[in-house]
Amino acid sequence: MPEDHFGEHVAETYEAKWPELFDPAVVDPAVSFLADLAGSGAALEFGVGTGRIALPLSGRGVRVRGIDLSPAMVARLRAKPGAENVAVVTGDFATTRVEGTFALVYLVRNTITNLTTQDEQVECFRNAAAHLEPGGCFVIENYVPELRRLPPGQTVHAFTVTPAHLGFEEYDVAAQIAYSHHYWVTGGQLETRSTPHRYVWPSELDLMARIAGMSLRERWADWAREPFTGDSRSHVSVWRKPARLTP
Repeated sequence: MPEDHFGEHVAETYEAKWPELFDPAVVDPAVSFLADLAGSGAALEFGVGTGRIALPLSGRGVRVRGIDLSPAMVARLRAKPGAENVAVVTGDFATTRVEGTFALVYLVRNTITNLTTQDEQVECFRNAAAHLEPGGCFVIENYVPELRRLPPGQTVHAFTVTPAHLGFEEYDVAAQIAYSHHYWVTGGQLETRSTPHRYVWPSELDLMARIAGMSLRERWADWAREPFTGDSRSHVSVWRKPARLTP
């Protein structure tokens, strides 16, 4: 089972450290995209966290369930208005099963990289496919690895540089792991945090989908459906489980 890097302190400070993620300009396009795919069906979020996406999606009338490894993050979700409409199971979303089938399974904000082996990521796709009804879709939002931004011989890329927060990604290319290092200054105190992430290319995710019996339906640069190009730094990918064949 993956290590839980989202303990009590992280859960307590998550929204304060990442306020931009909760901006309606960020949340609303994602919710609209997912609601369109879910239609009248139910949705399952892998890595539901504090409910940043699940709660407003539920508010749009979609029946939402969630899986998350962190009891601390789930506790924050359950304390929010509307949480009674989002049933959550605590567990590893690569292997944990919930009852029922879904029109949509989704995983946002690079959460697939919290699974730090290829085997775990493949199992995540298989788990998504097992939860999907025929014709259902699996959606992942993920960043494109920043290796092209590294000068020859360098392994570290800065992704956030502000007076209060420095963020660096340190690439171990041989192991296909990016260590995410954060340095926050809060109330005159320095707080540090480092976590491993298995970075993964869109083409590798497509192969994982094929292993799980799904195929790519569409890929965009963001939730607003901007075209995905060679210069895109992130992607929103949708894979589809085949519809049931009729005799």
